[in-house]
Amino acid sequence: MDRSSTEAAASTAIRLRRVAAYRGIRVLTWDKDVLYACRGYEIVRLGVGASASDWQMVARFHPVWWRRLTSRSALSYRLVRDGFHALAVLQDGAIVGAVPGAIVTRTAGSAEFKITHRVLRGTRPLHITATPSGRIYWGEYFDNRERAEVHIYASEDRGATWKIAHTFPPGNIRHMHNIVYDPWGDCLWILTGDEGPECQILRASCDLRSVEVVLAGNQQARAVAAMPTEDALYLSTDTPFEKNHVYRLDRAGNAERVGDLDSSSIYGCRVGDALFFSTMVEPSAVNTSREVQIAAWKSGSDWQTLLRWRKDGFSMRNFQYGNAFLPDGDNATQVLALTTIAVETDDLTTTLWQIE
Repeated sequence: MDRSSTEAAASTAIRLRRVAAYRGIRVLTWDKDVLYACRGYEIVRLGVGASASDWQMVARFHPVWWRRLTSRSALSYRLVRDGFHALAVLQDGAIVGAVPGAIVTRTAGSAEFKITHRVLRGTRPLHITATPSGRIYWGEYFDNRERAEVHIYASEDRGATWKIAHTFPPGNIRHMHNIVYDPWGDCLWILTGDEGPECQILRASCDLRSVEVVLAGNQQARAVAAMPTEDALYLSTDTPFEKNHVYRLDRAGNAERVGDLDSSSIYGCRVGDALFFSTMVEPSAVNTSREVQIAAWKSGSDWQTLLRWRKDGFSMRNFQYGNAFLPDGDNATQVLALTTIAVETDDLTTTLWQIE
């Protein structure tokens, strides 16, 4: 790289300044300049901007009695996977979330979530997606060693009721990783796993009447995090068997490797014109890093590793992999929000970072 190119890359490098930290809170999704998170089984929100407010309680879910106890301690919270794991905020103020064993819905103006669907296979989906029309989707995520059929569920009444909208036949996939709405393509991106042809990147119409495979067949098509931009879809791979990378999938379906990651990645987000991916610490003969990292890129810059945390000493099997959760949704601010878990410092802590 010549001197002018080096100077240009340096001038566009992403720099972060930590501006806040909140212990015991996990980020879930953005709604423009409002950040939604959970504190145990309570949904809270924070207005982020020139005059950031305090966290405000939105609504709560009442779990079984013993989860009220386990959710009070970080270690027991990690052990039994407490709290909300996904959230979608609708235009009318309704909110749909995933908690252990159930999909729950809060109608506009209510202070409580009610169970609208019992999750019978697995414990919860990884993500919940809403389209501008108000249709809401989530896909089944369960062990599925026998490779049974896998369903995508949909609601057309703001999360009040659910029905099967699409089914992958037996032997087709192991489980669903994510469904992402693409506003530029007005379509859905569907990500599945875990082995061989089960790893698929599919493009679907918003009503799921049309579903087509774009990439499939190997571990480099195994993804959970996907971020649409005007001209492409960016994906990070989630494989313990091979080195992990970030790919740019253009609108013609051509995939290009644009970044390298030290480990599996299942969370990504966009802040302004910058893309962020987190990596997790999991048992793997290939991905041996003991660090949770935040990698980032924007046009004109090189891929950067901006933040690092060391995995703590607790069992990964019982107390979760080291990870950094990045929120879903549409972020209209210049603030990166993330929650780290199972790390030596900032365990189950949300931090906010101003992009300089």
